[in-house]
Amino acid sequence: MTKAEIQLVRSLADKRSRTEHGLFVAEGHKFIGELCTSALRVRKIFALEGLFEGGEVETVSSREMERLSLLKTPSDSLALVEIPHHPFRPDTAQRELVLALDQVQNPGNLGTIIRLADWFGIPEIVCSPTTADCYNPKVVQATMGAILRVKVHYTALEPYLAQARERNIPVYGTFLEGENIYSTPLTPGGIVLMGNEGQGIAPAAARHVSHKLFIPPYPADRNGSESLNVAIATAVVCAEFRRQASAKR
Repeated sequence: MTKAEIQLVRSLADKRSRTEHGLFVAEGHKFIGELCTSALRVRKIFALEGLFEGGEVETVSSREMERLSLLKTPSDSLALVEIPHHPFRPDTAQRELVLALDQVQNPGNLGTIIRLADWFGIPEIVCSPTTADCYNPKVVQATMGAILRVKVHYTALEPYLAQARERNIPVYGTFLEGENIYSTPLTPGGIVLMGNEGQGIAPAAARHVSHKLFIPPYPADRNGSESLNVAIATAVVCAEFRRQASAKR
């Protein structure tokens, strides 16, 4: 392992470097094992002895892994993976459920949402340019491998949502003044818009929402927390969409 390789890996903690090199970092033998059987191209693997074999694998010591790892607790292996370029098809929401994220900035939240999308069979997420980078090491690890199956796109949300409305694609969003999600009929396809951790959905994106939803507390008149964490709210919303879809079959 060379000094240049160490510098390259460490630099990939920064988005600018990831963009420049077209690479992101994945850590842990289970995750990397999934990567090796996926469509993504693994450029290089650094691993403790006996974990992986192949021409792209370089065996390193525990001390060297400590120098390479971008995690607080060093893993047993690290891979350099080429960033995929997924074709963006705005009409996907006509037939399938799509998540749209407006300025979701916490890497842990984004990683969890990608994992939720994978769990609930949502193939694509559309993010505003100000949403956290899905190839940030913290996001990648939080997805627990879901980043291999869920396609994440970055684009200006307002034109995307406006175009969806022109095509009569329903756009859902969560608001305090929305209708109870559990008594509102939900469609199998459409866009579910989730907002920033502190500010919620920005007004520019909110004006394109056709169906405002509300996740009620229990009991309904309870005076408790003001709101839910965006990842938790996404889980509740996705679960109800899928519950209703399953009930209609």
